Amino acid sequence: MTERWALATAEGGGALLAPLGPDGLPTGPVLAEPDLVEAVRSRPDVARWVWRSTAEIYPRLLAAGVRVERCYDVECAELLLLGHEGRFGEPRSAAAAFARLHDAAVPPDPVPRSAEPGSQSSLFEPQSGTDVPFDALLAVYAEQVRRHEAAEHPGRMRLLTASESAGMLVATEMNRAGLPWRADVHRDLLHELLGERYAGGGEPRRLAELADEVSAAFGRRVRPDLPADVLKAFAQAGIKAKSTRRWELEELDHAAVEPLIAYKKLYRIWTAHGWSWLQDWVRDGRFRPEYQPGGTVSGRWTTNGGGALQIPKVIRQAVVADEGWRLVVADADQMEPRVLAAISRDRGLMEVAGHDGDLYKALSDRAFHGDRDHAKIALLGAIYGQTSGDGLKNLAALRRRFPQAVAYVDDAAKAGEEGRLVRTWLGRTSPPAAGAGEAEEAGIPQETGEAPGGGGDSVHTESTPGYASSNARARGRFTRNFVVQGSAADWALLLLAALRRTLAAGQLRAELVFFQHDEVIVHCPAEETARVVEAIRAAGELAGRTAFGETPVRFPFTTAVVERYSDAK
Repeated sequence: MTERWALATAEGGGALLAPLGPDGLPTGPVLAEPDLVEAVRSRPDVARWVWRSTAEIYPRLLAAGVRVERCYDVECAELLLLGHEGRFGEPRSAAAAFARLHDAAVPPDPVPRSAEPGSQSSLFEPQSGTDVPFDALLAVYAEQVRRHEAAEHPGRMRLLTASESAGMLVATEMNRAGLPWRADVHRDLLHELLGERYAGGGEPRRLAELADEVSAAFGRRVRPDLPADVLKAFAQAGIKAKSTRRWELEELDHAAVEPLIAYKKLYRIWTAHGWSWLQDWVRDGRFRPEYQPGGTVSGRWTTNGGGALQIPKVIRQAVVADEGWRLVVADADQMEPRVLAAISRDRGLMEVAGHDGDLYKALSDRAFHGDRDHAKIALLGAIYGQTSGDGLKNLAALRRRFPQAVAYVDDAAKAGEEGRLVRTWLGRTSPPAAGAGEAEEAGIPQETGEAPGGGGDSVHTESTPGYASSNARARGRFTRNFVVQGSAADWALLLLAALRRTLAAGQLRAELVFFQHDEVIVHCPAEETARVVEAIRAAGELAGRTAFGETPVRFPFTTAVVERYSDAK
């Protein structure tokens, strides 16, 4: 099997390609083929295709029935390498990378396109300003090979790039497969929850009724969809409300609270997954969002339109397997505490995480006199930065029994407070200190923060100039969580890669159709469910060994085989 070939599109649907050596340089002449699909189909022995962007090429191959085993996405690699080098935020396109090679003016990255509802055309169309000549692509790739070797842990960094590239293949395949979706069930749910739709696109009946109840409680007309109007109404009633968030409204004693909370819940369903969403996003019994691997700085995925990662529990009733098929829904059990055990190399915590059972129960038996709740609060407090009040006392108990684990996240927090960079276990790197907005941009609750860390057996840091001391504490919470959450994202990528390979090698009809942080859904014929459940279990364990080496830590799943998504929980 030949190791690697570079591949690029050419005019008229053709392709340019060349074999590559270990140093990233061509080992043979550049070939021009008249058809991109046939160029790949006719070379089944290529171990890995190197191309500019998976989103540019792979959808075309899939549409023609050509599956690629492995790829190297140059633009994904550029983003990871820039971050590792402390240059987070610089343009990551191949054109930008080539310009930097020659000290030329660096073009900005194109503005990301919004996915078109009901269509995935943006996946098939390269954006202007991103393409480069084939010789430039080859030069960029060879330089990236060198930069990987210059990383703190070259092997881990290469693994990170390979797994991120595999994630791009998975994302494209999930987009093509689609999540099974029953439009008729969805419509029935909306009618049950929201009532009749009024002509002209106004609020449905149930929302209008709840709005009237809110107004009646305040004694004047109030728009419950306008937070400023609601806060003003509470102030006029002599109640100082901080915001219209549900948990803060629940603390208030007023007749408007109950209908207001009900309104907000239903309003969210109507605007985010109502009739318009159904019309726009569901086609031929499938919901096909455009997944964005590495969409946050921690490596967690996002989606470009469609809200696939925020499907309300009640709407999950519309996610129904095809006739004779099932959904295998698998949740990783207590993933982040297990990842902390693996990356910190704390012997005690690794032993606790070395079993498939309830990690928090095992932890409580060791250090918290059997109090599971205190054990859970302590461990999550260490990861998320709850270090005051009861959290501080629980953390002290945790530190006595598992000093290396707590020191690991403490070191990451200290590095963040001092404005230094931290890395995940595989090498994904936190952005430089940039103020309070970074946690929100990363998709992390601001009260907890998040960040990547753990380049080796201790947290690696680098100096970052221009750090604002006023944000030190928030930055520390960010980096404390980043080393764990980001390393968990590293593991999840390897899980997806392993599961994808196992399903294909077993010649199963099963398809990966959904992924979100610590949950994966496989759609498969009923007779394949046992093999899929075993494949997920094995993939989780293989991902743990591949990412973190041979440790006692286990990565078990809670798995449900169901006909509809809502029955899994």
